Amino acid sequence: MHFAGKTIFITGASRGIGRSIALKLAKEGANVVIAAKSVSDEGKLPGTIYSVAKEVEAMGGNALPIQCDIRFEEQIIQAVDNTLIQFGGIDAVINNASAIGLTNTLLTESKRFDLMHDINVRGTFFVTKHCIPHLKQSPNAHILTLSPPLNMAPVWFAHHLAYTLSKYNMTMMAKGWAEELKNFHIASNSLWPATTIATAAVQHLLGGDLMIQRSRKPDIVADAAYYILSQDATICTGNSFIDEEVLKANGINDFTSYAISPDKPLQKDIFLD
Repeated sequence: MHFAGKTIFITGASRGIGRSIALKLAKEGANVVIAAKSVSDEGKLPGTIYSVAKEVEAMGGNALPIQCDIRFEEQIIQAVDNTLIQFGGIDAVINNASAIGLTNTLLTESKRFDLMHDINVRGTFFVTKHCIPHLKQSPNAHILTLSPPLNMAPVWFAHHLAYTLSKYNMTMMAKGWAEELKNFHIASNSLWPATTIATAAVQHLLGGDLMIQRSRKPDIVADAAYYILSQDATICTGNSFIDEEVLKANGINDFTSYAISPDKPLQKDIFLD
């Protein structure tokens, strides 16, 4: 129970990778704050803050479901305040919430551009800002941002420029916080999957069921997050991690169990050469 008594604040944790991270850390005894917008799955994608809270508690963790749209700073502040009331502190923040839009410049509408930057960039920034004063009180504080390593290959800008800008901004913030906060012994790293992950976004935007069959389960990212957050914050900071590399560094070399269809070739995730 490595995370017993530790409080982890996770954005976008009502489904997908965020949910998997929540369940992984709950199994290790963590207090998990499920900060997301979804309170009902009627007519929407499955999964709500309440359904994940039940799963967290079934795993042995303590759950605090909070409806929070990170585009609005006042909701972030309230979510942090509620976390302090419930658990007394924050030991890690996981910036998982993200919006995606894989369109070129001409096809990118202003509404989608604003959504991606309001969530991916502005939301990530202000969630972290309001958690920092409380992370300073933790003996091993971590910020973990789900964003890719900076890859200046033109192909990643050519096909979905607005999305690339927003995700690279997340990584630059992660690197910036590593330097800005090192004197407070707060670690800041980013994490990205080596292959596509079986999430709703992949199914709806990257190729449907066929792409899902070539993807891995979100559990691989959750396991990598667990190992990162377990590290000494004074040493493990400023990195752009890939999930496979994290697991290999911890003695895991067989990834077969993570595959949706072990007999299918895997699809490398975007932003990776």
